[in-house]
Amino acid sequence: MSGNTLGHLFAVTNFGESHGPAIGCVIDGCPPGMALSEADIQPELDRRRPGTSRHVTQRAEADQVEILSGVYEGRTTGTPIALLIRNTDQRSKDYGNILQTFRPGHADYAYWHKYGVRDPRGGGRSSARLTAPTVAAGAVARKWLRERFGTEFRACMTQLGEIAIPFESWDHVPTNPFFAPVADMATLEAYMDELRRAGDSCGAKLRVQATRVPVGLGEPLYDKLDADIAHVMMGLNAVKAVEIGAGFESVVQRGTEHGDALTPEGFESNNAGGILGGISTGQDIEVTIAIKPTSSIRSPRPSIDLAGQPTTVETFGRHDPCVGIRATPIAEALLALVVMDHVLRHRAQCGDVRVDTPDIARQGG
Repeated sequence: MSGNTLGHLFAVTNFGESHGPAIGCVIDGCPPGMALSEADIQPELDRRRPGTSRHVTQRAEADQVEILSGVYEGRTTGTPIALLIRNTDQRSKDYGNILQTFRPGHADYAYWHKYGVRDPRGGGRSSARLTAPTVAAGAVARKWLRERFGTEFRACMTQLGEIAIPFESWDHVPTNPFFAPVADMATLEAYMDELRRAGDSCGAKLRVQATRVPVGLGEPLYDKLDADIAHVMMGLNAVKAVEIGAGFESVVQRGTEHGDALTPEGFESNNAGGILGGISTGQDIEVTIAIKPTSSIRSPRPSIDLAGQPTTVETFGRHDPCVGIRATPIAEALLALVVMDHVLRHRAQCGDVRVDTPDIARQGG
């Protein structure tokens, strides 16, 4: 099964299944000499971990990461870093009723026709459980980028189902289970409680941002930075749309508005999302992703069985009514992995990577 490795010089290969003994990844290309331990990675996994509130799946996984290789006496050696996360709370019996059927909206039907076999337990390889190794790898990239350039990554939920969430402050994001930038959670909690009672699910919209990004990252024509960002974000489970900067809003903008005017003091706006011609400008990278409703729901849905006969599917087990809630730290990790890979690629071709002062960065470097 190909398509499991992300990146060129900072390459991350993801392995495992939702109900297998373990999941994990191998990071190849991490520069040597960086201090690294499980304690550097675990906080990011804890942010993504299931069971952290009543609004997400209650699968009780500790998601404790183990470093198996690539670190000696607390520092990276430049050799492959193997990270392992053991599965400890599988309930495969919950999926006994879908062995011969396909869940609407899930990958079951596509996997069956592509490979002729599928692992129905928790979705197997198509499960969002496989995002945990991505977050672990992203923590390594984030640490290296933070220490070298002060680059930081953050994300928040801007819409839950039909509810648009106004932006109040980034300070609210780590204090609530929705990663929402608002202080009052009452409306969001009531909405999620009603969804769970109805056996239904909803989608979400997330804003993802990188600050203090080095200037000059990205390669024309087909390895543009924004093209690679869109590529990895679409690789995240349930993502159906990606916007960079103004995104779809740019359709209704005039050229006099959309083009980010330059002044001696810097850019006047950031409709480009920090990327021009596929190359980073030093401004904040701004990404928006849309996540579809969870496909595994309790409400009975029409489908077919392996023989093509009509049937009804009801999914049991423990699932997120909105997978967009726990996608926030995953999206941050994915953006970090892309930036990390492009930093190493830029350094290999052009030499030193540069982070300008804020004023110069606003001028585009």
